[in-house]
Amino acid sequence: MKIHVLQHVSFENAGTIYEWAEERNFSVDFTRFFRQEVLPEPEDFDMLIILGGPMNLNETQKYPWLVQEKTFLKRCIATGKKMLGICLGAQLLAETLGLKVFRNKQKEIGWFPVWKNNTVDNEILKLFDDDALPAFHWHGDTFDLPKQAIRLFSSQITDNQAFSWNNQVFGLQFHWEVKPENVRLLVEKAAEDMTDSPFVQQSFEMINDTGKFILARKNMFRFLDFIRDCNEEKA
Repeated sequence: MKIHVLQHVSFENAGTIYEWAEERNFSVDFTRFFRQEVLPEPEDFDMLIILGGPMNLNETQKYPWLVQEKTFLKRCIATGKKMLGICLGAQLLAETLGLKVFRNKQKEIGWFPVWKNNTVDNEILKLFDDDALPAFHWHGDTFDLPKQAIRLFSSQITDNQAFSWNNQVFGLQFHWEVKPENVRLLVEKAAEDMTDSPFVQQSFEMINDTGKFILARKNMFRFLDFIRDCNEEKA
């Protein structure tokens, strides 16, 4: 399987996603927008992963490649490509599917649980035994649920933490791909986001809980395996 990753900034990388692909002998290629790299053709890969970033979706003058990326995502959806968006990537996919992205009521930064949506019968949720799962967050925006999409997870202050659309497009507002070094980079490069709030943790709280990183890695692998294996029937 060929994986293509869209990376927006140097300090938000693929983390354990690369480990997942490596263990399964999948090839991984990148478009790094911060290096002005060229986008591939949709037929050149099997799964697209869109990573996070500090920019807002309307900052097209500051980040002109956002216009090109949004057009590319529309093409990939139209051709039936399997796609996973994380944080900014999930917001891009929600917008591409016709919904708006907007400021959340509070920033959510650190390890806070997400809860399964047990009101729906969805195969992906059966992968997880517990109703509440640890997840790492670093976001101030959120999005409406796309039409025909299924809400998978919510948190205390963010209703739409994850969605599935037609078993083709998946969005995670949170970060299961992080390793401790990923969090350290975020703390270093985006410290201005860490305002005084009950939903913003201190850096030592984010980095020192090894068990949460282990669980996040396991859950990320399960999620990615599901996307790899799922058919084209609607969820």
